[in-house]
Amino acid sequence: TPASDVAEVGRGKFLWPLRGELLSGFGPTGQGQRNDGVNIAASEGEPVKASAGGEVVYAGDQVPGFGNLVLIKHPDGFVTAYAHLSRILVKNRQQVAQGVVVGEAGSSGGVGRPQLHFEIRYAPSPRERARPVDPLLLLPR
Repeated sequence: TPASDVAEVGRGKFLWPLRGELLSGFGPTGQGQRNDGVNIAASEGEPVKASAGGEVVYAGDQVPGFGNLVLIKHPDGFVTAYAHLSRILVKNRQQVAQGVVVGEAGSSGGVGRPQLHFEIRYAPSPRERARPVDPLLLLPR
């Protein structure tokens, strides 16, 4: 699915989970690595909000490198991820509305300063794996 199509499908559905300086953007980061989302500077304990309404499909700390992580599944094949949280405030299978606080920003998962790693993933059909999309294509300017 070209990014422009995904942007069409997702435009207007997502809000910033928190506002802050962009520490790193989407895509290759050098050293042969890539960022599947964006990293936003935050204050320790700052509220992180659900970018869109949906169902919490993961809330825990078992994914290496992400620290405390929340994944929310949205209608239309989208999933959002919120990582490096200091606290998780939602549970698995909980329904959340857009703007509900899902956790607090922090530096779990081995990052040097409090921040939010935020991803938007998209799968055109349930049989496909959700692939990362540049959140800046979908978030309000």
